[in-house]
Amino acid sequence: PFGQDEAGRDIFARVMRGTQTSLIIMFSVGLIATVMGIVVGALSGFFRGATDSLLMRFTDLIITMPVIVLGAVLGLMSGGNNAAVFGAFLGLILWPPLARLVRGEFLSLREREFVDAARVAGASNTRIIFKHMLPNAVGVIIVNTTLLLSSAILLETSLSYLGVGIKSPSISLGLLINDYQQAFASRPWLFWWPGAFIVSIALCVNFIGDGLRDAFDPRQKRIPSLRKMARARRIERPLPSTRPTDGTGAAAEPSTP
Repeated sequence: PFGQDEAGRDIFARVMRGTQTSLIIMFSVGLIATVMGIVVGALSGFFRGATDSLLMRFTDLIITMPVIVLGAVLGLMSGGNNAAVFGAFLGLILWPPLARLVRGEFLSLREREFVDAARVAGASNTRIIFKHMLPNAVGVIIVNTTLLLSSAILLETSLSYLGVGIKSPSISLGLLINDYQQAFASRPWLFWWPGAFIVSIALCVNFIGDGLRDAFDPRQKRIPSLRKMARARRIERPLPSTRPTDGTGAAAEPSTP
């Protein structure tokens, strides 16, 4: 349905295979970068002091390095044929922004009353971090993780387009754009389909992240649906009063003292 290239290969099959490779890289990057960002940011924001200084200086060192150059080096080191390994390498350089955001959230949350109450109750630091503080930072984490996934697939596309990412015989969306860039003037659909899938994946990830933030962030105010509001009104409506009968079925008059 997408046509054929100059060698008679099915473009639909190649785009599907390239999408699979790009998604593997995207989720590998998201897993590694999210775990490292949460751990580094949580430890830095909770313990502060020397731990904060050491971890943040290491984070600043990673941020100052150019991502494209580091990605190109890591792409050459991974060989360009193993998508999961390539994605894991990219995740090692994309976690610092998330770590700084998590650190800021934890610096604010550690001064809240529920953290003091958990500490007085005898909760350990690990329980306070993962049981009490992390659920309250989940909104920031989800939103920035989705942005991280979007930037990961765009970074993979850029590196593969430059020839330092995924290499043949493997296929990725960026490699397809590189292969078909010469045919843009005569057969532009060869160039359009991979680009359309890249944009669609990035948009879908962002929409899913917004929905997850609204669903799981405990600080989000949820407006009840019309069904729930109607059910609450029925429950709050007082029941009709019942009066005792006199045996004939008629309601008896209340007796006076």
